[in-house]
Parts: sequence; structure tokens; C-alpha cells
Amino acid sequence: MERRSFLKKAGVGAVAGTTAAFAAPAIAQSNPKINWKMTSTYGPSLPALFGTAQLFTKMVEEATEGNFQIRLYPAGEIVPGFEVMDAVGNGTVEAGQTASYYFYGKDPAFSFDTAVPFGLNARQMEAWMYEGDGMKLMRELFATRNIVNFPLGNTGTQMGGWYRKEINSVEDLKGLKMRTAGFAGEVLARLGVVPQQVPPGDIYPSLEKGTLDAVEFVGPVDDEKLGFHKVAKYYYYPGWWEGSAQVSLYINQDALATLPKHYQEIIAICARAASGKMLTTYDTQGPGALRRLIASGAVLKAFPRDVMDASFEASQVVYKEFCDQNAGFKKIYDNYMAFRDELVPWFRVAEGAYDNYLGMALANRRRS
Repeated sequence: MERRSFLKKAGVGAVAGTTAAFAAPAIAQSNPKINWKMTSTYGPSLPALFGTAQLFTKMVEEATEGNFQIRLYPAGEIVPGFEVMDAVGNGTVEAGQTASYYFYGKDPAFSFDTAVPFGLNARQMEAWMYEGDGMKLMRELFATRNIVNFPLGNTGTQMGGWYRKEINSVEDLKGLKMRTAGFAGEVLARLGVVPQQVPPGDIYPSLEKGTLDAVEFVGPVDDEKLGFHKVAKYYYYPGWWEGSAQVSLYINQDALATLPKHYQEIIAICARAASGKMLTTYDTQGPGALRRLIASGAVLKAFPRDVMDASFEASQVVYKEFCDQNAGFKKIYDNYMAFRDELVPWFRVAEGAYDNYLGMALANRRRS
């Protein structure tokens, strides 16, 4: 595809907030043939997630008239899904797709690149990354791993997961073996949960065999495909540990530096353009998937208020501990939470009030 046509159709110039990279002199540059490898934490069984990486690689190829090709590998074909960060940082592959909170064990500050308990929603996260200090702070952090990070989608607010038994109080969480990732597991552990980090492909069999009592992954779109409703009945919301969950593109810092400048810009612009597709996929497909899950026997329930309050308080304790122990974490935490605290009141005034009223009005209309 001719690059001007591609850019016009994709709208990536407007999405990226700049068209400087594609001004006439850049378009006139030659496109050297380059072949990269890209690994992912996900695979084709999760099309909303893996499909965003596929879209990104396709856009890069089309934008360079086929000269810059990035071959995408699902989890396990080159490295296991939870080894994406190391594989990109050490140059085993040039690129990777993952969620940074999987690498909480390396440094809990990586969680800010994906989600933290009672954090930003999807729009707020994008604002922090592109209009606040998010990108600058995350780039500083990832540079310590020889990686340049780019947002590559967001799932929106996630669900609270699938449980074999009802959760009526904080007491019901004690001793619960639950699949969850990183920071959420640290907070849930303070409430008595026994967190387990399990790769996406191993979650269902672990729940089926009883190795797990509960799981959380994303939401109806992926949960339906993974079949959790077949082995756990109760489906809780909201996922307070993931007010949104940003997925990221990792590029090896050395490999990126060797690219022509216009190829570097193509990566940035295509990543941002592909990002929007993920959220619209989840927003569009989520309602139908949730209805089908309920029709299949899933019992939809909200977390009790005391569970939410206890979770909020436990998260504040964990945040303080990490801030006291890790100056880098505190630097990002202070900036992130100041941004959140500034935006949340405004969202309550406009969007929150609108959504709450409209939800009640539609519910009343259905009952009448």
C-alpha cells in the first residue's frame, strides 16, 4: 500500500498528534529492508489482545511498503509469556507485547505502566501517558532494562473475576487461592487471599482441577473464550485493581536506535493508532459476551461495600510501604496519584453524573 494512502486511511497522523515525520522530505526517503522478531505474552486464543499486536505489525509493514517487517510470535514459540521483558531487553527479540505489571517482581513501579489498585481509568491513563508525565517517567524506568516502551492498547475497567463460592464479606476472602497479577496480589494478600501468578494458557486447567479457587483475567470478551464460567459460577465486579489495564509494546533500545528516523516515527504512530482498536473492541464486544455468560449460568454480583472499603485501605498501606522502600516507586506514585486526584472529581461532575443518570433511566424504562 502506498504510504500516503495508508496514513490517510489509518488517520495515524491525527492520532499521533504530529505529522512532522511524514512531511515530504521523510516520504521521499528510501526504505531499507529490515526484519524483526516480536514476541507476545498472548496468543491467537485472545484475539482482542493478540490481534492488536497483529494490527500493529501489519500497519508498520504497509507504512514502509513492505520493507520493514516484524514477525509476531505468540507466547511460548520463542520465549514463555512472562519472559517478554528479558527477551526484549537482552536482544533475543527486537520487540514484544505484554502487560508491564507481570514484571512486578523486578520492580513494583512497572505496574504503573499497566494498572495499580484504585488507579486511572482508560481515558485518564491515556491522558497521563500523553499529556501528563506518564510517558517520561515510564521511559526513564524502562531505560534501566534497555527497553523503549509504547502504549499498545487498553482493556478498559476489568471485572473482579470468577469465584467458586460467594463473597459476602472480607472473611470469605481468607485462604482463597486466586490467580491474579502483581500489585493486586500484594493487596489481596493483606485480606487473606493466597495470590497465584499463572500464565493465561494455564488458568482454566488450574481452576478446573481445584488448584485455584478464583481467577481474574480481563472481562467478558476474554473470559468467555477461556471458559471460566464452566468451572466457577460467581462473576464479581468491579476489578478495583484494574480501573483500566494498559498493554505495552516493548522495543529493544539498541535496535530502535539503529532504525532510520522515519522508521522510528512509524513505530510510534502505528502503535498509537493500533492502541485505539483494542479499547473499541472490548467496548463493542463486552455487552454481548456478558449477556451470553449470564445466559450460560454465570451469576453476576457486585463486591460488597465492606470488601471494597477493606481493599482500598489495604492498598493505601501497601503504597506507603513501597514508597518508603523505593524512591523510584515514590517518584512515579506521587505524580500518578496527583494526576488521578485532579481528574476524578471532574469525571464525577460530568461523565459520572451522566452515566449514572442514563443507567438509572434505562433501567426504569425496561421495568415500565
